[in-house]
Amino acid sequence: MASVIDDAHYMRAALHEAEKGRGQTSPNPAVGALIVSNGRVVAKGYHRRAGGAHAEVDCLRALGGANATTASLYVTLEPCSTAGRTAPCTDAIIKAGIRSVVIGATDPNPAHAGRGIKILRDAGISVRAGVLAVECASINEAFNKWIQTRRPLVIAKCGMSLDGRLSAPPGQGRWITGAAARRHANRFRAEVDAILIGAETLRVDDPRLTVRAVRGARQPWRVVLSRSGRLPADAQIFTDRFAERTLVYRGQELGAVLEDLGRREITSVLLEGGGDILGQAVDARLIDKVRIYVGSTFTGGPVVAFAGSGAAFTAEGIALQDVAYERLASDVLVTANARYDARPSE
Repeated sequence: MASVIDDAHYMRAALHEAEKGRGQTSPNPAVGALIVSNGRVVAKGYHRRAGGAHAEVDCLRALGGANATTASLYVTLEPCSTAGRTAPCTDAIIKAGIRSVVIGATDPNPAHAGRGIKILRDAGISVRAGVLAVECASINEAFNKWIQTRRPLVIAKCGMSLDGRLSAPPGQGRWITGAAARRHANRFRAEVDAILIGAETLRVDDPRLTVRAVRGARQPWRVVLSRSGRLPADAQIFTDRFAERTLVYRGQELGAVLEDLGRREITSVLLEGGGDILGQAVDARLIDKVRIYVGSTFTGGPVVAFAGSGAAFTAEGIALQDVAYERLASDVLVTANARYDARPSE
């Protein structure tokens, strides 16, 4: 039997497999798996796309006809026990003759959590669960929120100046952040299901909202919020090859739009602006995460990054946790999770 250290080692390898599917599997989770026999990895697999083989089945196929009765299966998420787009993975594991299964995170769906584990144990299979559980759950934070609430994970993203502006005065150029930060932000688009902007951002910037830095990436939905519905018909998002992946919501509050996107099986939304949309999200306490690219400049521009009503008192602001900083040339990326049951530190 593998040791605790071995289990962690192999689960990290399974997580590496899961990463290959990041951004490609929605509304399903990204999952990785591998089969170990006599201290050697003999098969690997991951979930590639919704409707395709799950990681466990992909891994068993890679094993071919080899004997699995002495092997252990490592999988980052509890195997599914119900039929959906595919048959239950628990059935495939039992049929293959696997005698030991090591699981990272349990199923986040309260209706199914632990069910796959019980089915495997009832079939006489040894199951060890909770190995690198935090890491295995974090790769699917968008799926986890959506499966529990049917609302997408909301990530507020912007490139702003040191004085908190999204724009410079007229005639001073368009870009606040440098090329490295912009490439970094574009790559992240490949990990979300939708990108949301306001009508004014569409009118002023005419953005494409496409993924250009990741080869073969799936194009996210492009979502525009408009009070009037009067939008430029020749805007790029209405005329390019991804035009059918553009949605317009007229006269609806941001919260209602997010609920509808959740019903469309959109599990993550990147708010790219402008300041009015970001401000609405703050005021309504809808933000789950932030990704703020801070340019090394003061602009004094007219557009404030988070132009909401603001908190009446510091203690009523949104607390951030897990704050991290990454330098991108002369700019800085700030990432954090929003926490609504705590007060910001003094």
